[in-house]
Amino acid sequence: MNTNPPIDAVYSPVSNHGIVTVKLNEITRQKALFANRFVKSGEVIAPFYPGQTQNHPTYLTVQVGTNTHITLEPTFLQFINHSCSPNVFFDTHLYQLTALQDVEEGDELTFFYPSTEWDMVQSFKCFCGSIHCLGEIKGAAYLTPAQINTYKLTHFIQSQLHARSNNQQRV
Repeated sequence: MNTNPPIDAVYSPVSNHGIVTVKLNEITRQKALFANRFVKSGEVIAPFYPGQTQNHPTYLTVQVGTNTHITLEPTFLQFINHSCSPNVFFDTHLYQLTALQDVEEGDELTFFYPSTEWDMVQSFKCFCGSIHCLGEIKGAAYLTPAQINTYKLTHFIQSQLHARSNNQQRV
């Protein structure tokens, strides 16, 4: 989770996983995931699968259903931090991490947390540094229609938005 203001960080490699490396920010002590090579927009970076499945969220889970939250396997994927201008997407329908844009070798991989989370267990103040930074990150349930249209969202989040829209139309 990226909850600190951007700092000119010094990173130390923690573990190499072929296409990506987990690195430790020596200042904040947070881990992050970085590309080891150029990744073309739309390319599958890594397949993933549910490690553990539970009926409640934690800050390390990804939501795939109303009461279904998974830990990610391989576990190095848990080090992908948030950005309001993400460069990767967790496709929880195909179980693939894909590039949303070209990613250069050495770039940090980031995803938009509300793309998978309806109502986050731990909201946070975002300091991603993007010109599109939303400030407070709480989940897709709190996004405006304009914000929703900006991001690629999982099938689950899309179904939640559709259900909410249908409920509002009935009122």
